[in-house]
Amino acid sequence: MAFILTFLGKGGSGRTTLAIAAAKQQAAEGRRTLFVAANPAPDVDLLLGHTLTQEPATLSPNLAVVRLDTTQLLEASWDEVKKLEAQYVRTPFFKEIYGQELAVLPAMDGAFALNALRDYDRTGQYDTIIYDGPGDLETLRVFGIAEIGGWYLRRFRNVWEKSDFAKTVMPFLQPLGSAVLNVDFSQTSFSASKMDELLDEGQALLGNPSRVAAYLVTTDNAADRALAAYRWGQAQIIGLTVGGVLLNQCKDVSVVGDEFESLHVATVPTLKGDNWQPAIDALPDFVSLAQHAPRPMTIDAAAKTVTLFLPGFTKKQVKLIQSGPEVTIEAGGQRRNILLPSSLQGRSVTGAKFSDRYLTISF
Repeated sequence: MAFILTFLGKGGSGRTTLAIAAAKQQAAEGRRTLFVAANPAPDVDLLLGHTLTQEPATLSPNLAVVRLDTTQLLEASWDEVKKLEAQYVRTPFFKEIYGQELAVLPAMDGAFALNALRDYDRTGQYDTIIYDGPGDLETLRVFGIAEIGGWYLRRFRNVWEKSDFAKTVMPFLQPLGSAVLNVDFSQTSFSASKMDELLDEGQALLGNPSRVAAYLVTTDNAADRALAAYRWGQAQIIGLTVGGVLLNQCKDVSVVGDEFESLHVATVPTLKGDNWQPAIDALPDFVSLAQHAPRPMTIDAAAKTVTLFLPGFTKKQVKLIQSGPEVTIEAGGQRRNILLPSSLQGRSVTGAKFSDRYLTISF
């Protein structure tokens, strides 16, 4: 199982440069490392001195690099759909539609990226996977898919099962499906419970700082620091652990005030030419720091409380909604739907206190 590492920071702050430096650091320490670029811009190729392709290529000992091409991923996925269709459907209707003709719809690129990371992790070939997204918001969407997807599955399945329409047609769906598709649905492995399992797996992975973590990249510029602090709060909303801060192109840690209190701040010197070593030497122990960083959320069933760490936000920016067995937190354009443990389900929220960047919800 690999440690998946990503970076958040304002464009121009050196996010990609430090992601590459981190990949070189991990490889130098003997960890089999894969650097995954989801950014189509050529600056990554120039920094690496290598033209990235859609297949992992060895750049140096312990270091492989790859570029995610959403169009190529869509075509490959579409081919799989047609294979399944040919296997199960008597009269395929997708066979005349080709992946090259399809457009990537909004949010599909994030789903493809997340699935690619999952596939690379499952190969067992890598100890560290570093994901360099095309931008902060896109990266947050990639890592938030399991959380948001879980809500949609629970919500819409619940609405469907309770609807009069579903109750009317359900007795006919299986025999009709068996007649049309030539497959016994009772024997298929794909089901809502399987989707639950996959999404739960994703959420558990995201909530484990030994497996997934993000680091903030900023400079001595006040605007860069403010955005990095805001991204910290957004990452916490989706459950992504932020392990620390990389203060790029600066040696004076005192320029950082209390924006990043409770996080380790590492200063990284300016990259000069092809001399990566000073930057590599300045990088922290990413895995260890992430394990000691503030956890995004803790649930204390005995005390009947749910606590979220929400840096970068004020009380007025945080919205709390309870609906059935779930509590929804909205802040900074991000949303987290917390499925309460069975011991708290059925209880109403009795209070919510926002203090010292922690939101404590009582039941």
